[in-house]
Formats: sequence, C-alpha cells, structure tokens
Amino acid sequence: QVQLVESGGGLVQAGGSLRLSCSASRNIFTINMAWYRQAPGKQRELVATITSRGITNYVESVKARFTISRDGTKNTVWLQMNGLKPEDTAVYYCNAGPDQNGLEYWGQGTQVTVSS
Repeated sequence: QVQLVESGGGLVQAGGSLRLSCSASRNIFTINMAWYRQAPGKQRELVATITSRGITNYVESVKARFTISRDGTKNTVWLQMNGLKPEDTAVYYCNAGPDQNGLEYWGQGTQVTVSS
C-alpha cells in the first residue's frame, strides 16, 4: 500500500507559478509516477509522467511550461508549473503505479485555480 498526499495548490494569476508536491508513505523509487488533473465537467487528464528511471513525458498543452521531477530519497514527486493559464484550472492528482502487485494509488487531489 502507498498513501499519497498532495500539497502546493492554490490561487494564482495567469502567468504565475506553482509547485505541487506529492509525498508518499513509503519508498517509491521503483514505481512510475504521474500527475493528472480534472477540470469541472471534464474527464481526468494525464498531465505528466516520470518513470522510475527519470524519463519524463508531458501532454502537449503543458510542454515547456510544466516540469515533473522526483527524489527517491525523499519519496516525493513534484510538478513545477510555470506560465499558468486559466485553462490549467483543475484539481491535480498524484498517481503511483502500478507497483509489483499491479496496484495503482491516488492522492486526494489539490486545487489549482488560475485567474485571468
């Protein structure tokens, strides 16, 4: 089992920055990690992924603005968000997995609101 806790969301003006953190309850250095987001009335969307080896991938709409990173020693994953736009407004969720048992884990989400 892995418990994930996100933090760092908030209200920011367009063009601003936020840094989201996802802290895991145990060692996650062998597990692929990801950030998703869900805007009101929309389906949950994959934003960024990072493998256990540090290989990253991003949805086209956030490339060059968002950066996902991880620290295995701290069991933490971050999402640095720069150049925020109103369309980035959503609840952002941290995701881990699948682990060695094929399970995936989700955090409770953190709200990001970008005002125009």
